[in-house]
Amino acid sequence: MHLFNPVTETFDEFDPNTRGLLRSVVEFFESKGKQALCRDANAGVWYEDWMRFLARSRILAHFATPAKHADGDPEKRWDTAFISKFNEITGFYGAQYWYAWGVSTLGLAIIWQSDNDKAHRHAAEELDRGGIIGFGLSEKDHGADIYSTDMLLTPDGSGGFRATGGKYYIGNGNVARIVPVIGRRTDLDGPDAYVWFTVDSGHPHYKLLENVVHGQNYVSAFDLDDYPVAPGDVLHTGRAAFDAAMAAVNCGKFNIGMVAIGITEHCFYETINQAASKILFGHPVTDFGQVRRILTDSYARLIAMKLYHERAIDYMRCSSPEDRRFVMYNSIGKMKVTREAERALTELLDVISAKGFEKDSYFSVARAMMASMPRLEGTAHVNMALTLKFMPNFLFNSVDLPAIPVRRDPGDDEALFRQPPASGLSKVRFHHWRLAFAPWRHLPNVALFESLADRFAGFSVEAPPTDAQAVDLDYQLALGELFTLLPYAQLILEQATIAGVTDDLVDTLFELFVRDFSRYALDMHSKASSTAAQQEWALDVLRKPAIDEARSARVYDEVLALAGSYEMNP
Repeated sequence: MHLFNPVTETFDEFDPNTRGLLRSVVEFFESKGKQALCRDANAGVWYEDWMRFLARSRILAHFATPAKHADGDPEKRWDTAFISKFNEITGFYGAQYWYAWGVSTLGLAIIWQSDNDKAHRHAAEELDRGGIIGFGLSEKDHGADIYSTDMLLTPDGSGGFRATGGKYYIGNGNVARIVPVIGRRTDLDGPDAYVWFTVDSGHPHYKLLENVVHGQNYVSAFDLDDYPVAPGDVLHTGRAAFDAAMAAVNCGKFNIGMVAIGITEHCFYETINQAASKILFGHPVTDFGQVRRILTDSYARLIAMKLYHERAIDYMRCSSPEDRRFVMYNSIGKMKVTREAERALTELLDVISAKGFEKDSYFSVARAMMASMPRLEGTAHVNMALTLKFMPNFLFNSVDLPAIPVRRDPGDDEALFRQPPASGLSKVRFHHWRLAFAPWRHLPNVALFESLADRFAGFSVEAPPTDAQAVDLDYQLALGELFTLLPYAQLILEQATIAGVTDDLVDTLFELFVRDFSRYALDMHSKASSTAAQQEWALDVLRKPAIDEARSARVYDEVLALAGSYEMNP
């Protein structure tokens, strides 16, 4: 397990065609160069060169066209592993470039779930042309509250509608020739009134208003003014419209963790390069104790994030209507990985210091984009609440399930577009989380963390929540921080076993997790609603991790060896 390095990366886990396409993405950015990358980002210049690359390479068509819509092309499929690596690369060079694809994911997921063959053909043709797709859900006054949408569809008497209303914070709304939009019919009430339909940003009744952010990516506000919606433009109606939206977000939010990882990896290289070459008060910056701690912690958090996400890919690719474990793992990836990345970047800023604010540093570009990562496709709080739905079955109702294989084959993940309705998630079953710990229990911090996990499993008996806490989201979020550490650690250990990660590195990761567990327990203790039993439990589980100076020194040597290993072509 290693950080992404464009100089040495071979993409050898993929087939030859995929390797070539991923390498072409790296070559696009390295040829553009860091100076131009930063200049365009600071100026907020629309990335026409990136649009030309997407059209020339047709990379989105290759990884985002399900096989049954690929007109027999064997190189096309919906490939989560391919997509995840693309996400990491684009995050590494600039998440604004990823954004064009990130929004397209959501719009395509709405289309591919539908039974509309005309829309399928149109989307496949648009991807082949090199186009990008929009996603018209949010509104200025209601955000993503679908129930309150003011996008109104009036029947036109011939089976179609006239659509009138506004959408806000809609990516790609300036150029996307296909924008799925949700609205409600004026002649129906309740869930039956809701409709997903497609519009064209080039249509005269589509009124583009503005880019609501300063940036290269276009986050549009637009109005539909008596826009004609033909029967063939309708994708989903009624309750199915809600379920399609949830399933699309399940696909889309998986992107964001790898984007955040890519951002942090590039910032790590800039930081270690600067720190290793700088002398302060007669000493190398890397000799300072706080710098050593920050660099080691940030490196360990990055490796943990990558291990988790790499394994989550397998669960997503092996998902089916009967096996929906990926929904929890996706929510954790969206909520936990992105916040861990933001945390690492914030700490690295204390090392790179003023350099991280200079206009020609990638770090300065990354800071603003990183802040959006935990807050796109549902906030961390929304995803934490979703994760908690799985907690009872994860902790107490495990079942024997087939082992999930590693999936980097060029397969088609079409099951993602056959997801069951959003209800019933509390019935999803999991295999036993302790199985992942067995190969690693000889490490002191893994053993210590497992003992803390056992204590958490008994928390509801030792310190049960009150009736008020059951509906207190602030308390539930504190509980969720503790719970999330368990499945996060589980997938990290599964991937560490697959990848052959060293004992030194795994024990270092779990030194962090023991620290984090104590931190979250203290937060639980301090909640206004915490009971005496909960406060006692929280204090009783505080632990100092096992410290091994020799192991720490070996890991820090690994960190320092990264200095000078990558610097972007200027």
